[in-house]
Amino acid sequence: MKSLSLSMQKPLLSVIILLASILSKSTVQAQNPQWNAAEIKLNLEKLNVLGSVLYFAAHPDDENTRLIAWLAQEKKYRTGYLSLTRGDGGQNLIGTEQGIELGLIRTQELLAARKIDKGEQFFSSAYDFGFSKTPEETFAFWDKQRVLAEAVWLIRKFRPDVIITRFPPDARGGHGHHQASAMLAHEAFKAAADPKQFPEQLQYVKPWQAKRLLWNTFNFGGQDNTSEEQLQVNIGNYNALIGASYGEIAAHSRSSHKSQGFGSAAQRGSSIEYFEHVDGMPATTSLLDGIDTSWKRIPNSGTVQALIAKVNQHYQIDKPESVLPDLIQLHKSLDQINDDYWKNEKKKEVEKLILACGGIWFESIAKKPDYAIGDQIKVDNAIIARRPNVKVQLIKLNGQETHKNLVNNVLLKDSIAVRATNSTQPYWLVSPHAKGKFNVSDFNLTGYPENPNRPQVSFELNINGSLIGFDQPIQYKYTDPVRGEIYNPVVILPQLTAKSSSPLALTQNAKAVNVNLLFKKNEQNPTQSFNIQAIGAKGWEITPSSFDLQFDPGVSDLSKEITIKPLDATVSSIDTLHFQIDHKENLKETKTIAYSHIPEIVYFPDVSIKMSNINLNNEVKKVAYIHGAGDLIPESLSAIGIKVDVLTTDQLLKSDLASYDAIILGVRIFNVNKDITQIQHKLFDYVNAGGTVLEQYNVNNGLVSKNFGPYAFSLGRSRVTDELATVHFDEKDPIFNYPNKITKVDFDNWVQERGLYFAENIDKRYRTPITMQDPGEPLHKGSLLIAEYGKGKFVYTSLSFFRQLPAGIPGAYRLFVNLLSKSK
Repeated sequence: MKSLSLSMQKPLLSVIILLASILSKSTVQAQNPQWNAAEIKLNLEKLNVLGSVLYFAAHPDDENTRLIAWLAQEKKYRTGYLSLTRGDGGQNLIGTEQGIELGLIRTQELLAARKIDKGEQFFSSAYDFGFSKTPEETFAFWDKQRVLAEAVWLIRKFRPDVIITRFPPDARGGHGHHQASAMLAHEAFKAAADPKQFPEQLQYVKPWQAKRLLWNTFNFGGQDNTSEEQLQVNIGNYNALIGASYGEIAAHSRSSHKSQGFGSAAQRGSSIEYFEHVDGMPATTSLLDGIDTSWKRIPNSGTVQALIAKVNQHYQIDKPESVLPDLIQLHKSLDQINDDYWKNEKKKEVEKLILACGGIWFESIAKKPDYAIGDQIKVDNAIIARRPNVKVQLIKLNGQETHKNLVNNVLLKDSIAVRATNSTQPYWLVSPHAKGKFNVSDFNLTGYPENPNRPQVSFELNINGSLIGFDQPIQYKYTDPVRGEIYNPVVILPQLTAKSSSPLALTQNAKAVNVNLLFKKNEQNPTQSFNIQAIGAKGWEITPSSFDLQFDPGVSDLSKEITIKPLDATVSSIDTLHFQIDHKENLKETKTIAYSHIPEIVYFPDVSIKMSNINLNNEVKKVAYIHGAGDLIPESLSAIGIKVDVLTTDQLLKSDLASYDAIILGVRIFNVNKDITQIQHKLFDYVNAGGTVLEQYNVNNGLVSKNFGPYAFSLGRSRVTDELATVHFDEKDPIFNYPNKITKVDFDNWVQERGLYFAENIDKRYRTPITMQDPGEPLHKGSLLIAEYGKGKFVYTSLSFFRQLPAGIPGAYRLFVNLLSKSK
């Protein structure tokens, strides 16, 4: 039977490749590629392309996913996205994680996006400290010189022919981070080519001059920065091998940003992107004008060119193994070219193609999901070659001689033990971070989205007579009854971890609180003792401040109760309690973040207890809470003795609300709760009868309803990002006098911001007793709205209580309790 031609099978291939891309989104795939025939063909064609493009911006979601998909899959350039931050300072639409934890989620969402659009992902050490209005403020926190050095390093390492920014370096960029990213891109574009700039890097990389720097102009957010004079590129192509246009691929990719609520609809048809020249050689017809992206840019590459042409010419979609001999010869021939960069990149591409064409698959699976440092990881390895006439011998497994021949389409298994030497703590979290940057001591880790030194097993294979080595990360897998087979990275734990019964120790009016510490010995050593010391407790009495733990054989869990009390009862103070093990390293906690759209995340923050003494008068005993996008307000109120009933929409509609002192609506509830209009009538009846309803902030786009309260107001985009900005308030207003007397001190120590998405066009029946501003801006009055309605009180607040209460800010608690309380 004759082999089918590629053109005859394109419709079938399109279905196969689309299914593969959809199925791969919910699991972590093994490192060896599971490509279908169309994907193999795309990657064979890519062997002929030697162009590269680096997209440059500030956050997860800033990137143009359609452009990245088009560059990587239509033009087949090596395409990367440098997001300077991991998006730690944003809001979370799917859960309660904030800060570092949100950055961990968004890192994985970006990696999921890149799996779909086929770009590569990079990061700097800049920390997303929240919304910034100027690049000057941004650089004050980011350590500009360090981030510039990292950008230069990545350019020298990635060697892009063209660098493209998402934003301009001025006010049109909006967010201060956006403007700063464009400034850094321009400076790095020049500095990367200058051997006098960051010369310490030159022992690892060479200076690199990208040919041009472009700004990918845009028409969104009320701004149209495009013009007919700019370079225009149509990226609306339909790729028959993929079975989708780049607008469709981009929708899948962008929809990976689930924590930001960026589910996107597919777009089809012509799509013009605009580019403004910034620096370097101008382009007139294409992004890579004047740049040779063929093998002609590499001297003495004739043999390589001929082999690539031969492989593409003779590839048969139903017999991919037929090109294996030429791929193996190509792998050897690449060693003869003089350009190390393209040699290494193309060898990696060829190695993946060899595996795919040979139907070769392998994995390394740990017996357990986690181990401790020093443990032996028991690893079950499996390998199979599923195409005929492919001879594979497993020569070495992790350096151990095996010399086992694979029988066609028969799984070969072998078990080994691998010593766990290092914790799998994400490298950027090993050291405590500053307000605007992660402290990464090893500069060679710069850019990596994840730890590059994860536990792995090396496979040395003889494939049709040629020796090739592969590294396979060790994973743990299980079968979920709904999602099917799930892969997660194996976790290496510290030898001892602990968890506190509460991350907050709120001492009201200097009354002592008890906190229970639950210790877990993770390593396999049967007997061990540790000494634990409390540190960082100046101004606080910790009892006991030091104690010993003795784990007997068979015991892995112990608990210890400590008492926390402020030394000065008259002062509202905040501090953080940490612990050390044997006067050496900080005691860590094991924290897990689990969502179905990304791999399970496990990291190890310090065991810390936020200690806050609050001089608080509180008559609020019981409240109802309806979740929005997710926050930690219920837990925070429980810490001061308020009973919180978390109700669903159905429960609220069926409940007698008269038993509650107040009802609180979670952040962004008008953005995420499709039933919000159903419950508003009941909430207004509750207020009219004498109750209190407090609504937290919402975002002004994507609203289910715009009727937020009993009287009209709208939402804008104004915010105050300076968490220490002066707060002007009407001291005579009852809200600042009962049950707690609010003073300027109550606005001290706030974190990240004052408030966001302030109200506008406010009905005169609302009191607006607070005004505030960032430097150089007019006073904003929309952060707190209070209205008497019937016998009760309605409160709308854009103040960021969702950040302040979990941080233990005393004044925020005192003001929040006042807002919930019935006025005297």
